[in-house]
Amino acid sequence: MAAAGGPGGGVDSPVATAGNRQLKYISLAVLVVQNASLILSIRYVRTLPGDRFFATTAVVMAEILKGITCLLLIFIQKQGNLRQFGASLYDSILVQYMDTLKLAVPSLIYTLQNNLQYVAISNLPAATFQVTYQLKILTTAVFSVLMLRKSLSRLQWLSLLLLFAGVAIVQVEQQQGGGKPAHKGQGTQQSYMVGLVAVVVSCLSSGFAGVYFEKILKGSTASVWLRNVQLGIFGTLLGLLGLWSTEGAAVAQHGFFFGYTPLVWGVILNQAFGGLLVAVVVKYADNILKGFATSFSIVVSTVASIYLFDFHLNLLFALGAGLVIGAVYLYSLPKGPLSSRSLVGAAIQQQGHGAQSKELPSVTTDGFLSKNSKLDGRRRWRLVRRLLPAEVTQVKLLLQGNSAS
Repeated sequence: MAAAGGPGGGVDSPVATAGNRQLKYISLAVLVVQNASLILSIRYVRTLPGDRFFATTAVVMAEILKGITCLLLIFIQKQGNLRQFGASLYDSILVQYMDTLKLAVPSLIYTLQNNLQYVAISNLPAATFQVTYQLKILTTAVFSVLMLRKSLSRLQWLSLLLLFAGVAIVQVEQQQGGGKPAHKGQGTQQSYMVGLVAVVVSCLSSGFAGVYFEKILKGSTASVWLRNVQLGIFGTLLGLLGLWSTEGAAVAQHGFFFGYTPLVWGVILNQAFGGLLVAVVVKYADNILKGFATSFSIVVSTVASIYLFDFHLNLLFALGAGLVIGAVYLYSLPKGPLSSRSLVGAAIQQQGHGAQSKELPSVTTDGFLSKNSKLDGRRRWRLVRRLLPAEVTQVKLLLQGNSAS
């Protein structure tokens, strides 16, 4: 839910290392579980009877905890050397202040997004929120094309249209009275339209901020933890400003931690952890993959909502959710296989041989080798045999080295 930074390094290599690929898929899987549990827990604590905690204070606390965690990790990276730790922060945050200021834009948007999500989840059933919130995949894809010049295949655009259709069907189902949640709580008023507007605005802000942040991450050598500290500085200040402007009087009367319980603290810790987790996903995958990974949490949220909130699953909701999950599958399908010369081009790029000849076209950042790393040597050399003899001589050792890794 919150944003975060990515680990150090510039633009990813055309052929990802095995370690990065493993981290990519592990982080995506953990993100699914974290996202589903966060939505369910927020819905649960916001619909319990009794005193409600202030959502703005929860957003601020999540930013503070995330920042403290990142500072500790940076301290560990500096092997406990206080002088190096302090000098590194001073140089990265104050001396290079223009680089720090770049984080003000996504931090502002993420703070707004986090507050809107509390509003949306408080007014929508958890499963409905999960499905509708996947519109952020569509907005992220559009901003990725516009800002990062990414290219999407026709199948990927089709999957995005199916995603939109699935979300629309779920909204029709809700307007017809489906998916009634229990646990409304004493004195808890819910407005479907308020929740819907909040989630739509959150999707738009998520798409822009996520892509803007990805552009910063992948064009920088700053570490994931430093970027999170920079985000946390702005996030905390902006969160406090939002708290003062919207709930300042109530917080002053009842106290900052009014309504806090162990469950509320669990939600805050989960949200802070999610912000750090998203950082890894954005760096080692991308924002669109991150969005589609969270779509799988729809299944978890829906099943859990049936038991936790007496959510009524009907055919129309199942159809809409099914379209969303189907869109996930279609989008994840690999593009058509590249030519053998593209394979060689990827190998040469991986070895840092600079510009390619006209006969060795460039490849996408995913790379053919990264998608076909499990090909055995015999099948690889069937592809290589199609090349000219001079080309085979040029790349033979490169491809063998890639197979060994």
